[in-house]
Amino acid sequence: MAETIYLDGKFIPKNKALISPEDRGFNFADGVYEVVKYYRGKPFRFEDHLDRLKRSLLEARIDFDELDQLEAVFQTLLEQNKLTDHEAGIYLQITRGSNTRIHSFPEKISPTIYATGFPFPSNWDQLGNGVKVITAEDIRWLRCDIKSISLLPNVLAAEKAREQDAVEAIFIRNGIVTEGSHSSFLAVRNGVIYTHPISNLILPGITRKVVLEICKEGNIPIVEEGIPALELQNMDEMLIVGTGSEVTPVVKIDDKLVGNGKPGPITLFIQEKFFESTLL
Repeated sequence: MAETIYLDGKFIPKNKALISPEDRGFNFADGVYEVVKYYRGKPFRFEDHLDRLKRSLLEARIDFDELDQLEAVFQTLLEQNKLTDHEAGIYLQITRGSNTRIHSFPEKISPTIYATGFPFPSNWDQLGNGVKVITAEDIRWLRCDIKSISLLPNVLAAEKAREQDAVEAIFIRNGIVTEGSHSSFLAVRNGVIYTHPISNLILPGITRKVVLEICKEGNIPIVEEGIPALELQNMDEMLIVGTGSEVTPVVKIDDKLVGNGKPGPITLFIQEKFFESTLL
């Protein structure tokens, strides 16, 4: 049975989907996206994802007025692909649409809406044992706060990490740690959580937001300021967080152990509270 996807108002088999070669997502990466995870059939922090999508659309100046229909669309995708009883994800992409290839916005154009569901299990080996990451120069554009489909610098950094047997690349811009190629980055020193402040240089991560809420509730001090790359060697713990990463301990960075090379106590506390929140 062919996978069912959603495309421009219709649920169709994926192998029957057709998108114009003039689509601006194909020609210019002119679009935005979101990924929502479902635990036991329920979306995690759906309203936060929706709010971020609204902001991305606004900043990209893409007109889309069917946001109130998305939750039902996602649920139908899960049901038709028999994913309601599993950990699953929904990928949503909205491009400006199809028209003659010109750089400026076409006058008459409708957005292209694509969504698909997929199995999205937690990686318990990485969650339990921690992972290796590398550092990489942050050469991305200056609007990283928009969840844009223009991800080539992220892809190149992620591939560099894979080639070095790491699971993530941590970006450094002008000597300051920003975020990962597909995750938010946090570090712990002397019981204090450090992470880059929300700005145009990082994506406002949903899981990052949840983690900071957990820290506030647990009376863990938070410092939202850029971490100097030279200070990474002095950190007791590190973690990458995101919809896919969830709360993953970092135990090695650029072939150097983090702390004692095992997941630290604050990371494990946050991880426990995070998974408790997915049960709500």
